[in-house]
Amino acid sequence: MNIRCAIVGPTSYTALYLIEILLHHPSAKVTYLATQREALPNIADEFPQFRARCEMAGQPIDPAAIAAAADVAFLCLPHVASMQYAPKLLDAGLRVIDLSADYRLRDAAQYARVYGHAHEDVANLAAAVYGLPEFFAEQIKDADLVANPGCYPTAAALGIAPLLQRSLVKPTGIIINATSGVTGAGRSPKQPFHFPEANEAFSPYAPGIHRHQTEIEQTLRTIKGSPVNVLFVPHLLPVDRGILESIYLDPADDDVTEAELYEAFHDAYAEAPFVRVRKELPNIKWVRDSNYCDIAVRLVHAGGEPGADNDGIARKVIVFTAEDNMIKGASGQAVQNMNLMFGLDQTAGLK
Repeated sequence: MNIRCAIVGPTSYTALYLIEILLHHPSAKVTYLATQREALPNIADEFPQFRARCEMAGQPIDPAAIAAAADVAFLCLPHVASMQYAPKLLDAGLRVIDLSADYRLRDAAQYARVYGHAHEDVANLAAAVYGLPEFFAEQIKDADLVANPGCYPTAAALGIAPLLQRSLVKPTGIIINATSGVTGAGRSPKQPFHFPEANEAFSPYAPGIHRHQTEIEQTLRTIKGSPVNVLFVPHLLPVDRGILESIYLDPADDDVTEAELYEAFHDAYAEAPFVRVRKELPNIKWVRDSNYCDIAVRLVHAGGEPGADNDGIARKVIVFTAEDNMIKGASGQAVQNMNLMFGLDQTAGLK
């Protein structure tokens, strides 16, 4: 099989890493780069690392032309822009993987509240499959439209869902303390991400009101089958790539053990090629340039003295997750979804 891939919005960071992955994919190749720009750039001029490796010129976003040249279209566009093109591409016979947020939230009214813009493709919103392969692989296989998850929500869902499934933790009062590199903000220049502003700095932003909080709760509610409440607090790391999350949960009862927590993760991800459950606490350095999400868990006392008998002191579960926000958090997961959609091994082009 040779999957022909179109990338709509090829000058974004997600497109950069997507092209890089597809250049090494044994069963897929980039055949069309579609851009909104009036001056159609050669991708090697935009990203010089592609010189002599991929020197394709950008072309207009023409659904019929894209369908003639490709089997699948990756939308590497900002939210709101994706929903302008997804319906036309689907009608042209393409399968679509959207890396924006336009099809992640299933409720159109909720999307409007969170993103401040009415959803203009409600029919396809209802049909879209959330592209988290570790939990929705069977639905992804048959999907025509996959909503690639957000980077923060991927690490959060992978770190929380198995414990909720086993009812080892309470579904309320979950706190996600998350950090991300600056590529998570996209390629368009913004003052907080200007080098003199971000370098040697570390700061929180949008506590409790970040858009990804809604996506995380929706995913966990779907997996658990009942409401889940989280508080999501993101921070900006002065690095280009990487996500590390420390997630605080209350054990469901006093009898929960750390061994049970690890057993839940090992069982949940026994067949998941890109989740590594480990005893060592994760480090973003260990997942860089990979499609892996590393997970570790600890059961600790919230107070008392280390090594002392702390009976009667409340306990907390802390889950630690790490991923490359541009790979498992974006482009690598998109290729993982493509592999499932076209009957390939999930790991094709990613290991």
